[in-house]
Amino acid sequence: MRIATAETWYETEGRQDGVTQIGEPHIKEFYRCNIWHVRGRDRDMLVDSGMGVVPLRASIPLLTERPVIAVASHTHFDHIGGHHEFKERLIHPAEAGLLAAPTRAATLADPYVTDDIFTALPPGPYRSTEYAVKAAPATRLIEDGDAIDLGDRIFEVIHTPGHSPGGIALWEGATGTLFSGDIVYDGPLVEDAYHSNIDDYVASMERLLRLPVRLVHGGHFPSYDGARHRAIIGAWLKEKGR
Repeated sequence: MRIATAETWYETEGRQDGVTQIGEPHIKEFYRCNIWHVRGRDRDMLVDSGMGVVPLRASIPLLTERPVIAVASHTHFDHIGGHHEFKERLIHPAEAGLLAAPTRAATLADPYVTDDIFTALPPGPYRSTEYAVKAAPATRLIEDGDAIDLGDRIFEVIHTPGHSPGGIALWEGATGTLFSGDIVYDGPLVEDAYHSNIDDYVASMERLLRLPVRLVHGGHFPSYDGARHRAIIGAWLKEKGR
């Protein structure tokens, strides 16, 4: 398999409402985390940080211009690999221990991280068998109902256990925008990780279905509108007999 360069590891795409999507195009789509940058008046927010196989801040100038709050939607390897690069790191208490002391098993690097998840390997000295997320202890714990204030934009923390115990979504009621993490996105959902819980998953989906969503930026796959949001959750709940 060919080896990618650090210069081509990330790509960015500007979205509406001051949102920029950062992606890792050499990772296959199912495993490729959407990294979301949100511009605020006083500070910016980063939702998840990818695998961390290439330094993120050094590659994306947007992340060094202003103070950035790095929020972890949960602690699987594809979402927190770059968190150690940021001074402010936020996570739900249920997964704070994993962010502070990640292991290959706890972050799902075992069994998912193999050369097969890439279309081109990261530049050396990367080795899939040696890959590990670096520790990034939280500087703030965020719970259900807490607010992340960017000065002119406020995001409500919604605790969404099910995929993982400390999973969160971020809701901006003023614009109807939901950053959903891995609890829901427009692709195959993971319900059977070692710490997944189907009853919690159902409750989280039912809660998100009640939101007046206009736009969803998920942890994987393309963004979608409110109608698609309701269709995805409705079909999932029907499949579960709810």
